Amino acid sequence: MIIGLLKRMKFVYCELTHPTVQEGSANVGRPRTPLLSTERIAEAALELVISTGGFTIAGLARKLRVQPSSLYNHVSGRDDVVELLRERAMSDVELPLDDPARPWRDVVADIARSYRRSFARYPQLIPLLTEYAVNSPQAITMYNALAATLTRAGFDPADTLRSITLVDSYVLGSALDVAAPDQPWRHRAEVGPELAAALETGSPKPQRADDAFEFGLAVLLRGLG
Repeated sequence: MIIGLLKRMKFVYCELTHPTVQEGSANVGRPRTPLLSTERIAEAALELVISTGGFTIAGLARKLRVQPSSLYNHVSGRDDVVELLRERAMSDVELPLDDPARPWRDVVADIARSYRRSFARYPQLIPLLTEYAVNSPQAITMYNALAATLTRAGFDPADTLRSITLVDSYVLGSALDVAAPDQPWRHRAEVGPELAAALETGSPKPQRADDAFEFGLAVLLRGLG
């Protein structure tokens, strides 16, 4: 009996110090919470911006269920997170092939259309991103393409910068318009007959925003020439 008791005590001790892994156990030795990454940080920040209009490092850490100090292993601070969001917003921008023989207006128009489509997915990011200096590799690549195209077309450095700023402002404003209400204008007693007649011609969303963008883009490019 004493021998049996000793054997049982030895078994309990071994189980406490070296637990038996049950067959079929999942995620043995893996952390329950997925490791942090810049992708997870960007996704959480995007969700906060969409739901609350902004984010803080402390709020981002709470959402990810980590300490704020853990975020600094992946980003240097808020500015870095903003650039991750800019990369996300620009991830669908497609640049045309570099063809010096192609008309510069066609190249700029293609870039502007792709830029708008990409940003229109995340209109909530636009007010935030415009507050920070651009340091996104994808954004700089696009601006380089615009600068090279305009320089080849004969624009001097000052006019190249002015033109890029103009295109940038126009595209971002047009991307915001994609998120506007289906009926952005409300008929009121103060609406004059001329405006009322113009409103009657408006197309439903998103065709309305697309039509206005293409009209404005054509006017802009003619004016630049």
